[in-house]
Amino acid sequence: MRLDRSAELYERACRVLPGGVNSPVRAFRAVGGSPVFYREGDGAHFVDVDGNRYLDYVMSWGPLILGHAHPAVVEAVVRAVRRGMSFGAPCEDEVTLAEKVVALYPGCEMVRFVSSGTEAVLSALRLARGVTGRARVLKFDGCYHGHGDSLLVKAGSGLATFGTPSSAGVPAALAELTTVVPLDDDEAIADAFARYGDELAAVIIEPVPANAGLLLQRRELLLKLAALCRRHGALLIFDEVISGFRVAPGGAAELFGITPDLATFGKVIGGGMPVGAYGGRRDLMEHVAPLGPVYQAGTLSGNPVAMAAGLATLEVLEREDGWARLEALGTELDAGVRALIRRREAPASFARLGSLFWLAMQPGEPPRRFDRVAPEAAPRYAVLHRALLGRGVYLAPSAYEVGFLSTTHTGDDIARTLTALGEALAEVPR
Repeated sequence: MRLDRSAELYERACRVLPGGVNSPVRAFRAVGGSPVFYREGDGAHFVDVDGNRYLDYVMSWGPLILGHAHPAVVEAVVRAVRRGMSFGAPCEDEVTLAEKVVALYPGCEMVRFVSSGTEAVLSALRLARGVTGRARVLKFDGCYHGHGDSLLVKAGSGLATFGTPSSAGVPAALAELTTVVPLDDDEAIADAFARYGDELAAVIIEPVPANAGLLLQRRELLLKLAALCRRHGALLIFDEVISGFRVAPGGAAELFGITPDLATFGKVIGGGMPVGAYGGRRDLMEHVAPLGPVYQAGTLSGNPVAMAAGLATLEVLEREDGWARLEALGTELDAGVRALIRRREAPASFARLGSLFWLAMQPGEPPRRFDRVAPEAAPRYAVLHRALLGRGVYLAPSAYEVGFLSTTHTGDDIARTLTALGEALAEVPR
């Protein structure tokens, strides 16, 4: 497989972009080599600038639940663009999409659109602080909530990839207002509430942690967290930027039967366009300007093109029972991967929830917390990633990022993936 054109573009990019990329994980430093530059995508595949065709399991890191360039989404975007790419004023589709989000997500009575998941989380936290009059936030080790200053403390995503527990440029005073506890640790959670419960404005968690591996949590722990928040007057925020409208129509809140006070969204509700949102109970959301004193604004919030793409995506998922299709594909992949691991006695484990999956390159049960991810897993994954890439299967260029299925993946795609994976596992050192 030749990647000459990608290499040329990366060399040019490194002269004008930090690290040659606009988001750190894309640089391939965690898996070796240089990044592949896309030219176009269709369905479950994309083609790079050298003409190589790949089966894609990154799906733009989650938004492309219908695959690349789905006709209904493309048509909606084209119609929207012809009417005007941005108004900086209200449009009909933002109302319709808001109605759709409110109808699907448990306990969400009002929603505010923004332009990214990071912006959604920052706004939700500001709202929680404004409502409660408290400053402290509790988060979990390995959960990533965007690159806002007060949350870059023991975060996942790219920070997990590079082994960075925090970031330069984050003032100590902000970091001190963030309490961090491990995932899957009832005792640590109880201790944190005993010490800081009356100071907490909010507890924020990915109910399906998917930025430092797929660290699937027990429903009982999430229920306990919700009860502790109620007892201490803190707001529970579900970060569903990844899991929202993907693991179920109503996200993890529907799947687990737990209604948070606030939730943050992104990815799927933009259909591939930049978007974010936060929402929750009416009495909380009415504190947001212009109704209340918690200020938040955005020039491109409710962008008509993004609204059209997100609305088309949700409509197709509902009309075609997309979530059932994704579960069937996930079940097929799950069974095949687990069988391969057993047959080859590979140093690997597999975690899946719906259309989200993670191949952890360590034996035994998949870890539920970030500090249980084996240090040797990342170098093993780097070997696996290169082996699969050479066979035309594209996984995330990081051992700590999850894979995504789309409704356009097929049984033949799964079979091809399993064949490639069986060959690639043979190259992974034990």
